[in-house]
Amino acid sequence: MFGRLTRGGKRPEADPYVLPAPRRFGVYQLEALGDTRVRTLLRAAAAGDWGAVKEALTPFDLGRDHQLLDELAEVAGVQDWIGRAVEEGGEHRATALLISGARHVVWGWEARTRYTAQHVSPAQWRLFHERLRIAEEHLLEAAELRPEWITPWRPLLKSGRGMSLGDDINRARRDAALRRDPLDLETHYEWVTFRQPRWSGEPGQALAFARKAFHNAPEGHRLGCVLALAHIEDWVELGVSGSLRDWHIQTELRDAAKHSILHPAYERRRGWQEDFNVFAMALSLSGESIVAPRVYYELRRAYTRWPWRYVNHPEKLYASLRSRT
Repeated sequence: MFGRLTRGGKRPEADPYVLPAPRRFGVYQLEALGDTRVRTLLRAAAAGDWGAVKEALTPFDLGRDHQLLDELAEVAGVQDWIGRAVEEGGEHRATALLISGARHVVWGWEARTRYTAQHVSPAQWRLFHERLRIAEEHLLEAAELRPEWITPWRPLLKSGRGMSLGDDINRARRDAALRRDPLDLETHYEWVTFRQPRWSGEPGQALAFARKAFHNAPEGHRLGCVLALAHIEDWVELGVSGSLRDWHIQTELRDAAKHSILHPAYERRRGWQEDFNVFAMALSLSGESIVAPRVYYELRRAYTRWPWRYVNHPEKLYASLRSRT
């Protein structure tokens, strides 16, 4: 059956840095983008060893790798030592600022929690904004020091959304990122979220933006994932009354998957499983049953933190949807 479907992109040569899947039975969350070098980096960050972090970053381009920066930003405790790395200055100051800013955005959201605004206490709001102000300062300086970098702009879009800086500032930040890469997927993700009614958009606005971006995406490009995320965001927006079970949505998602992650030109770069998970979630929520099995088959048993963080029990939901497919 799967052989008759569009093949899931170019497979790289055997990678000596691939992390093996856990031996335990059942699904599992992908660790460190599935890369042993990334795992080494994250362990150094968790230990607060700036020298080891700098050494572990050598094979990577943190100024262009959103997924790697996201991994670092999720490491608990980074905020406790990264300030000393910033003060150290030198040639790695911009890198330290970038990591610090991204971590403070995540740390800020941890203070705010995932509850709706009316359920966030005044103390939580104060801590949220305090951490985001530090993030803004550090990310803007990193962007100034390394103007060719794209990665500062995604967390700046997140902090701008959280601090309610408004359309003009956030649009300028979006445009700054897209000048550096007009097809940057993560920047498009942030704008899709920003354009949801729960933030500052109107119903249908985010999906229209995603459809236009997808229309301009080359075959085999991961930007196609933006359409899947837009449908997931609509599902989140509608809450308990939300449903993607419509044949028009199923067809649109099926075509988008074939155009992007299942196209022969798609390149399975480090962390490719995240792209497949975005489609897995959207296709499953829509009830699509033709290409969804192929997507889950390629993932084997691996799910990623994004986009399943939208739900309270991601592993349980992923396993349930996977088994139904």
